[in-house]
Amino acid sequence: MSPAYLPVGREKELFRHAWESKAPLMVKGPTGCGKTRFVQHMAAELGLPLITVSCNEDTSATDLLGRHLLLGGETRWVDGPVTRAVRGGALLYLDEIAEARADALVVLHPLSDHRRELFLDRTSESLEAPDSFMLIVSYNPGYQRSLKELKPSTRQRFVAVTFGYPDEDLEVRIVVAESGVEPGVARRLVQIARKIRSLTELSLLEPASTRLLVTSGRLIVRGVPPRLACMSAIAEPLTDEAETLEALRRLIEISI
Repeated sequence: MSPAYLPVGREKELFRHAWESKAPLMVKGPTGCGKTRFVQHMAAELGLPLITVSCNEDTSATDLLGRHLLLGGETRWVDGPVTRAVRGGALLYLDEIAEARADALVVLHPLSDHRRELFLDRTSESLEAPDSFMLIVSYNPGYQRSLKELKPSTRQRFVAVTFGYPDEDLEVRIVVAESGVEPGVARRLVQIARKIRSLTELSLLEPASTRLLVTSGRLIVRGVPPRLACMSAIAEPLTDEAETLEALRRLIEISI
């Protein structure tokens, strides 16, 4: 069953064209705006397996490609997620690609250009990606601007689609569908988030995401008072600063 997804623009069409033309895809956008759900939805629509890797500062080339391990008293090669995806013709999704170490990004270069090949130095193998294989990465430009940037040599290998938060009516529909909360309550949650996103003076590292609204809605459906749900699921995850939390608390109290 395909995960529920409501298109915002022509992103589904672009994904299919990229897959058919064997082009890697970069999905850009802030946290919690639906990037991962979109990729899961498209994998289900195409009927292809999806292998997901959540990248972090420790993600190395070995983590992606594989390693020799001692199994049953003998040393055997064990494929990593990238190698499994190439062998199986799966969709490979590297979430937060900029977090990975430089050596991990370099090994992806032959997969992300006309060669579509993966080189395994430790096994002396060269794997050619089948037609069904696709490399997809996600990237959060706003968050990464203060930490890590993708090099132009990496960025220019990808077709890119930018995600933002949906317009108010669509976001309300998403919150209702995902949390089961009443439409009127969902709209107030969305309006809270839109106000928070506009308050640049709060200096939040990340805006209030649709994901936080869904979580808040689920708490409300289970009987948690709406203001408490909003503080616990929206305000508290956004900041630890007492003054900022107080500002968010006041905003929530006048909004729901």
